[in-house]
Amino acid sequence: MTAQQLKASILQLAIQGKLVPQNPADEPASVLLKKIKAEKDALVKAGKLKKDKHESVIIRGEDGRYLEKKDGKTTDITDEIPFDIPESWAWVRLGTLVNKLTDGTHFTPKYTKTGIPFLSVKDISSGRICFETAKHISEAEHKVLYQRCNPQKDDILLTKVGTTGIPVLVDCETEFSLFVSVALLKFSKDNINKRFLVSLLQSPLVQEQCAVNTRGVGNKNWVMKDIAQTLLILPPLEEQARIVAKIEELLPHVAEYRKAETELSKLNAELPEQLKKSILQWAIQGRLVPQDPNDEPASELLKRIKAEKAALIKSGKLKKEKPLPPISEDEIPFDIPESWIWVRCGDVFQHNTGKALNSTNRNGRLLEYITTSNLYWNRFELDKLRKMYFSDAEIEKCTARKGDLLVCEGGDYGRAAIWNFNRPICIQNHIHRLRSFVPVSTKFFYYLFLFYKSAGLIGGKGIGIQGLSSNALHALIFPLPPLAEQKRIVEKLESALSPLDTKEIL
Repeated sequence: MTAQQLKASILQLAIQGKLVPQNPADEPASVLLKKIKAEKDALVKAGKLKKDKHESVIIRGEDGRYLEKKDGKTTDITDEIPFDIPESWAWVRLGTLVNKLTDGTHFTPKYTKTGIPFLSVKDISSGRICFETAKHISEAEHKVLYQRCNPQKDDILLTKVGTTGIPVLVDCETEFSLFVSVALLKFSKDNINKRFLVSLLQSPLVQEQCAVNTRGVGNKNWVMKDIAQTLLILPPLEEQARIVAKIEELLPHVAEYRKAETELSKLNAELPEQLKKSILQWAIQGRLVPQDPNDEPASELLKRIKAEKAALIKSGKLKKEKPLPPISEDEIPFDIPESWIWVRCGDVFQHNTGKALNSTNRNGRLLEYITTSNLYWNRFELDKLRKMYFSDAEIEKCTARKGDLLVCEGGDYGRAAIWNFNRPICIQNHIHRLRSFVPVSTKFFYYLFLFYKSAGLIGGKGIGIQGLSSNALHALIFPLPPLAEQKRIVEKLESALSPLDTKEIL
């Protein structure tokens, strides 16, 4: 149950007479209705109020059916009555309870920088009067509008256009005018508890009628005729006060419940993100799947990688490089299992960047290529690819083939995806192509880049647009698990994070 539902339940119990006990000594609502009618008749006689041409009286017959006398005829409205109420209560129409029911001006006034506040639905839809957002009109125009619609302290405002059905008690002496989107309710302060009436208008009984009777598309309208016909309950005046006191006693608990609900919602929203980050961290640190002593250790895998690299250098397919520096204790960011080892990227992968943009060079073949704007986490967007001329030597150096890991050098540096298409593609110079010297689980290293990026372990250089240079990538250290364990980790990650939403990790 949400806090809003809890409040609605409290209000529902209140309007059914189940929130506080009835007191047989209370003056019944039938007598209260007579007092309300007498006050309205006196105002009509004094010329301060127009006689209600559609005056309604709801009575309960001896057979238990409800009859409404209005417009000179009697109608059976039993099917309209949603629930039973205590005997001392009465069913009434909203128009019966109020002395005045009108709305603000139907014409847009001339606004001024200062002057009298002019409120519309936006200024009270929060449940309180917000003068800070209100527009202003001149005092002269206000006086004209105020003759028909004159909100005063302890009156009730009711939103009727757009966001409908929100009641607001006028709790200030400030004069203001209203737009058509707000209704004004004036009532007998001696016979109706103002805070009870606000709670009654907030109750499911009224809100459901508001929802049914709000009409139109877009800027919806709860018309005045339907507002006047809203079916209400009326308890004895003394019980109204007891109900208000009980509601006000319970509302702080609802507020606490809402606070806890908000915190829980935040936790629920953040939990998947934190969980995925934790799973990824466990995977890259060797804690997601158990180690198998039968696995070939990573040190043997590294020997095979070095042997293959040496063979490529000997055959002239790879240039001999300056030896990478040994990994120091200060560089190691976390502990790893004994069967794993720390390596540098250049130990495991042959890598290079693509071709720099050059529109003047037209030698070679005109081929499509991808840039960092095509490369996203774990995917590519390949619509509207551009073309550039590549020589035969550049094609060999700047082409990604199926299984290559591509990594952004600039922009969102470190962003990575595996080229899993059968067709090769040329790459632009801001993309690194990583191709392993011997078979490894490339997907494991994709996840490694994802974890490194989320954990801030990939550092860029430069001002403005940071970048992951070739030298920085070549020297980047990361853990190397046994090949068999790389595959087990990826399998576990795929099931735990599928479908992987990298937005929840980064």
